[in-house]
Amino acid sequence: MNGGAIVAKILKEHDVRFIFTVCGGHISPILSESKKNGIRIIDVRHEVNAVFAADAVSRLTGAPGVAAVTAGPGVTNSITALINAKMAQSPLIIFGGASATVLRGSGALQDIDQLSLIRSAVKEAFTIKKNCDFIPVLESAFASAVSGVPGPVFIECPIDLLYDEALVRQWYGVKSATGDNPSLRDKITNWYLNRHLDKIYACDLDTMVRKSIAPAKPSFHEQAPAKAVRLIEESKRPLLIVGSQALLNPDLTHKLIEAIGMINIPVYLTGMARGLLGSNHPLQFHHKRNNALAEADLVVLAGEPCDFRLNYGRSINHGAKTIAINRSKHELNLNRRHDLAVYGDPAEFLIACSSIAKNGNERNEWKQVLSGREKERDQEIKKLAAEKTAYINPLFLLEKINGVLNETSIVVADGGDFVATGSYILHPGSPLTWLDPGVFGTLGVGAGFAMGAKVLRPEVDVWLLWGDGAAGYSLIEFDTLVRHGIPVIAVIGNDAGWTQIARDQVEYLKDDVATVLRYADYHGVAESFGAKGFVIDREDRIDAVLKQAVEISRKGTPVLINALIGKTAFRKGSISV
Repeated sequence: MNGGAIVAKILKEHDVRFIFTVCGGHISPILSESKKNGIRIIDVRHEVNAVFAADAVSRLTGAPGVAAVTAGPGVTNSITALINAKMAQSPLIIFGGASATVLRGSGALQDIDQLSLIRSAVKEAFTIKKNCDFIPVLESAFASAVSGVPGPVFIECPIDLLYDEALVRQWYGVKSATGDNPSLRDKITNWYLNRHLDKIYACDLDTMVRKSIAPAKPSFHEQAPAKAVRLIEESKRPLLIVGSQALLNPDLTHKLIEAIGMINIPVYLTGMARGLLGSNHPLQFHHKRNNALAEADLVVLAGEPCDFRLNYGRSINHGAKTIAINRSKHELNLNRRHDLAVYGDPAEFLIACSSIAKNGNERNEWKQVLSGREKERDQEIKKLAAEKTAYINPLFLLEKINGVLNETSIVVADGGDFVATGSYILHPGSPLTWLDPGVFGTLGVGAGFAMGAKVLRPEVDVWLLWGDGAAGYSLIEFDTLVRHGIPVIAVIGNDAGWTQIARDQVEYLKDDVATVLRYADYHGVAESFGAKGFVIDREDRIDAVLKQAVEISRKGTPVLINALIGKTAFRKGSISV
């Protein structure tokens, strides 16, 4: 059994169904052996998208997604996606190829100090030094990825430990042979190489026993839920902010929904938590969050730190009491001291609180204030959506898209102004149906996220919302979507520019430098790969095209809609710092 075979065997035992990759000789045995074990290999066109796809799988399942990248440039190409996953707290397993152990530092192809480079981008990094390491390292990696604050784990696999020992000995022998009468130097070289190979192949992989490692997670003090419930009961204007971290364990989703209902206070959902309560839950609010935070007398932060999204805690009423629940000690205490800081899983804590909540105070006056603002903002959006712009009003287009989403549709958000506008208008219908980059704000996640979501849930419609700037990062992956039969529906909000940046840059600096694009024929790119492309430049064509897109995708063909849109002032002044 070679190293690739043992990797494949362990992945299978961990119920891994997909590996996303770009081929490379350094990692070929992992791919070939995994395919033999029934693991689906999806080869993409850029390593960063392989990691993004694995990230989507991890977010939707709670289990580590898996990608494999080749040595050197393959590893460096993946770094942005790894940092994005680390900041989004996504558990991943990333295999990176590496040059042969005996050739390290000798000028081998693609030989760099990968571990030093990548350590800051991942939760933990391992290297395989001998074949005895495969099982303990992989088991440690799977446990580390989901323990505490989840994150990506990198495993470096030298090429000579992945291939068959006999073949590798042949390679080494060929490189050192000089004929029938080797010199003393050649004899010493052969002795050294054979000794080195004996060390790195010290174990019989067929007889090694797998020892699984249980993941660790923080546990909160048993009295903490009662303290939280007491603070909630004493409040008159409480708010609950539920962040992505509360969805790290998808198995708890339904209990979490019930818990929020029992706690019975107004809720704002952020990040991966969007869709948790469906589209019309009476406790859920979408608009004017800062106004609500400024008036609340208690704010419960369930997996949401006081970072830039909450203006570093300054958005919260200075006199309000706060309860924070977080798996990360750093995020738990970031930028604000809390009346109750709970180190633990947000979902588990809210579920524990719900079991003792009395649910007696309806706080109707507070809810009516929030509901009034909600209706007012919805009316503003409808009014703005009715305004005429060059080409299609983006708000009008997004309202139409929202109308064709069903309860299970997954929305992947990748862009600036167009996609952020969509976050006000689109209402995901069920838990784990919204995928955005996360706190790192990375552009380019779209195609990877969409393919990961669709291969995992082939029965649902996956909608990829792209800004025209963001689309340029991974439009090439329509080739992957066609080759592997992954029929997502992509909509590009094409306003011929980096509008989120241009809007304020032009106002402050009187210069649109580097923000101007073209109304390019993006649909033609998709069609050149065998997908179906549409262009919409009039509002009266939207309904028909959206209907056709759904029908075509459900028959197995990816679709790209190039929607030419105008510019609005809807999100003026929205740059975050």
